[in-house]
Amino acid sequence: MIAEVILNSNAKQLNRVFDYKIPEHLLSKVQIGSRVFVPFSNRKTLEEGFVVNIKENSSYNVKEISGVDGTEYISKSSIELAKWMAKRYFCNISDCIKLMLPPGTTTKIVENRVKEKSASFVYLKKDIDEIEEAIESKKIKTDKQIRLLKFLLQNDGALFSDIEIFADVSRSTVNTLEKNGYVEIVEKQIERNPFINKKVEKSEKLKLTEEQENAFQTISEAIDDKLYSEFLLFGVTRLTEKLKFIYN
Repeated sequence: MIAEVILNSNAKQLNRVFDYKIPEHLLSKVQIGSRVFVPFSNRKTLEEGFVVNIKENSSYNVKEISGVDGTEYISKSSIELAKWMAKRYFCNISDCIKLMLPPGTTTKIVENRVKEKSASFVYLKKDIDEIEEAIESKKIKTDKQIRLLKFLLQNDGALFSDIEIFADVSRSTVNTLEKNGYVEIVEKQIERNPFINKKVEKSEKLKLTEEQENAFQTISEAIDDKLYSEFLLFGVTRLTEKLKFIYN
């Protein structure tokens, strides 16, 4: 299989696709939208690129893709949009693709990209009866270990940072219980959501002044009639915001 790759470059002469063979061990990972690393020309370092199409064969003597970033960064529809934008605004396709990447991932230096956030979760590894029996028989003696186990019994597992606060135990207590087979520590990825605690106030309909309303109607009629016209607006931005809301 052959991948058509757009290199992450600002050079106009590189604003086209290059064919690369997908090696057997990467067939399941490389797809349209993948971010890949490829050899290019005589450069010693690998170049970064984006897969924009996959086909059966190539008419060129092609090199192989060296690696793939594990995440599918962009969708097929986004790639088509990037192609349209590049043609419409006379810029490189790679520049348009980068506009659609997650924040913090546009740099070519992989080590400098924003990493997915992960956290430690602690879960019980034994059933409730066995844990209660171990506490009653004094097999588990320390107050901290007992407090932690009871906290986990009530919460069906917990984030380690919460355990430190609410159960008042340290990592060493968790490690001891893990070593003895009572709990397990699991690393999980946490979805980044910058709007999770953001309260969005409901907006009200914009009320235009008489002069603004006249301008709005004039522009609106020109749009409805598909007329190519220019309008120069002065004053408060409420009119332009209303036009953006209606016609974008």
